[in-house]
Amino acid sequence: MTRGSMQPGPPEEGVVTALNHDGEGVLRGEKTAFVPGALPGEQIRFRRVRRHRQHDEAELLELVTTSPSRVAPPCTHFGVCGGCAMQHIDPAAQIAAKQAEIAATLARIGRVEPRRWLEPVRGPSLGYRRRARLGAKFVPKRGRVLVGFRERSKPYVAALDACAVLAPPLDGLITPLSELLTGLDSRRTIPQVEVAVGEDAVSLVFRVLEPPGMSDLAALHSFGEAQGLRIHLQPAGNDSIRLLRGPDAQWAAAAAADEPWLHYSLPVAGRDEDLRFAFRPTDFIQVNAAVNRMLVAQAVDLLEVGPEDRVLDLFCGLGNFTLPLALRAREVVGIEGDAALVARGTQNAALNGIGNAVFHAADLASAEGGAAALAGGFSRVLLDPPRAGALEVLPRIAALGAERIVYVSCHPGTLARDLEQLCHVHGYRLEAAGVIDMFPHTTHVESMAVLERAR
Repeated sequence: MTRGSMQPGPPEEGVVTALNHDGEGVLRGEKTAFVPGALPGEQIRFRRVRRHRQHDEAELLELVTTSPSRVAPPCTHFGVCGGCAMQHIDPAAQIAAKQAEIAATLARIGRVEPRRWLEPVRGPSLGYRRRARLGAKFVPKRGRVLVGFRERSKPYVAALDACAVLAPPLDGLITPLSELLTGLDSRRTIPQVEVAVGEDAVSLVFRVLEPPGMSDLAALHSFGEAQGLRIHLQPAGNDSIRLLRGPDAQWAAAAAADEPWLHYSLPVAGRDEDLRFAFRPTDFIQVNAAVNRMLVAQAVDLLEVGPEDRVLDLFCGLGNFTLPLALRAREVVGIEGDAALVARGTQNAALNGIGNAVFHAADLASAEGGAAALAGGFSRVLLDPPRAGALEVLPRIAALGAERIVYVSCHPGTLARDLEQLCHVHGYRLEAAGVIDMFPHTTHVESMAVLERAR
């Protein structure tokens, strides 16, 4: 898309008709305008500030009338920080907007409509994010390192002092992290900090482009001790991550296998003990712990697994769905492209004493990926693919003859594309769909779909 003139236009007035996928107000007319901060039904004054071929970007000048869905944003950085785009919208209205987006996308791309809508899965709207990747940038004009998410629609790290959506204690660590990094000699060579909250510990992973000196190692270690955090350094890829054990530790030579794990748990109906999951600080886990518990419980229930069922869990990660399903099924086979997560899944099965869950590493996007693991009959399939969806593996899923599929999606467009194939090519019908509010206050839309083989 080619950008045109940057010269701001004259003030205009109009009524917002909808929200786009970035949470911006949409004004129709001779040429569509997208206005951050404007809500459907509001009459506004605005000014076009950047022109594109199909639409213009605009800035909000004045609210002439106000939507009843408008609320005061809970974070003082809203509007500058790009981490959240919908804090000015009542949480219930956020859910309604996301469900409307899913319904419209399913109809437009998938040519499908669910026979019923599931109740939205919702949790706390603040303090929920237990995993995040924060940018870090030394800004000489400010005389400090900025730590946080990027500014809205800009590549710069936003100047934050706290974050309302990060889980404790991460929500209060933005300023202390800024002060720590500002005082390091290596402050220009630490571009990001990954943060992860387990139920037993909190880990920070500092990406280091150059080896820190002894004084910086001592400062990082002291910060971890004072804040009760595990400090890790990452000089290269994920395999290079090591725990900083002391101010003079030979961290680069320490064995990753010796590092302590983080853990989270999942309650299981009818079982006295929760399932326990071990993970490394950079492993993929669902970021919202409360919503993940409800998501897993709903998926397991909707899959309607019985003791004779053989279940296939595709894109299984470290076993988030696999192990709860194994407690109901005869056998569960989990397939995942990341070999490290497959190893983690196998370890988690052993940790919980589960012997009927088997994990395999395979590229599900390739023609023959996972062929051996896919052999045999499966009566139930759970899909939890990345944003790219599961298009390549759909014909093989259909050939298995599974009676029921639960599809957990993090992208409405690829979900709709895949449902179009499952329903119009492979003989399934869309029984139900619903919103999973994994990322409140953001435009990210997570959802669940339930399919049955048409009879």
